[in-house]
Amino acid sequence: MRIRRPATGPPGPRPRGRPRARRVLDRRTVAVLTVTGAVPAAAVPPLPPRGRPAAVVPRARTEQYADGPIRRGGEVACVAGWTGYPLRDRIAVLAALVGPFLVALVLVPFRTDLSDTNAALVLVVVVVAVAAAGNRVAGALAALSATVWFDFFLTRPYQRFAITGAADIGTAVLLLIVGLIVSQLAARERRLKVITVTDAAHLARVHDTAALARTAASPDAVVEHVRQELTGLLRLRGCRFEYGTLMGRPPRLEQDGGVAVGRRRWDLDHAGWPPGEIELRASARGRYYGRFMLTPTPGSVPPLPARLVAVTLADQVGTALDTAGPPQDG
Repeated sequence: MRIRRPATGPPGPRPRGRPRARRVLDRRTVAVLTVTGAVPAAAVPPLPPRGRPAAVVPRARTEQYADGPIRRGGEVACVAGWTGYPLRDRIAVLAALVGPFLVALVLVPFRTDLSDTNAALVLVVVVVAVAAAGNRVAGALAALSATVWFDFFLTRPYQRFAITGAADIGTAVLLLIVGLIVSQLAARERRLKVITVTDAAHLARVHDTAALARTAASPDAVVEHVRQELTGLLRLRGCRFEYGTLMGRPPRLEQDGGVAVGRRRWDLDHAGWPPGEIELRASARGRYYGRFMLTPTPGSVPPLPARLVAVTLADQVGTALDTAGPPQDG
């Protein structure tokens, strides 16, 4: 469907080069984007009355996730508003602010019988739980929050942000230091666990594809298997395989995991996927057998390890086609 410009004046010359970082959307544009699913309806700001200029919609920004960079420094058009953190980390930040307060409040009836050291240890457990579920920022906030509410609820004078006893001051300082250190260790452990699980999943993909290539009666089964694997691995909207002749010069996913547009390298991590389909060639022993045409999801760029695995899977398809028979001329 063709989207017309907003009727805000006579059309000028079409801009050349890189698109502008901001774009003016009219009612028809918003309707098309929301109906087709390109933009969630909730992410579209209310439009002004007819006859007035439409709102300028800033392009959303995304951040670094546990499984790799999605988009940093660049901007993507017409996606949900940038929040800075994934949902899990936002919940962890909220828990970092609220959790120590609630736990300290629960300990209030027992503060006369409970030593300051034991109360501090209970709050350290809360800090560790928040850091393990979230990230370093959430862990640091939990440590600060635990120290503040330890001072307010559990040290004399109560319900005041003041500490008079030297022992209480030492306990509060140790709570903050230990909370910060433990939170960073817990966040690091979570990151290492994510990396380990991701690497294991990548190895499983390569192993399963190699096993199928050895046992499949037809290379078409390998092609279909890899097509499905690429769709999930690279978070694609679509993926198809073309046999034989190369047609056109679409952007190409290279052997090193980078992307080439024509003869120049494309800054994938900052600029995102280039527009249009992306070519991933399947070849073996220097012979070309076909290519996967990848349709990326806007605003979603898989990390480099995932792209390298995708290249390996495509090479396995080329090997399967090479083993099955002579290549197609083209």
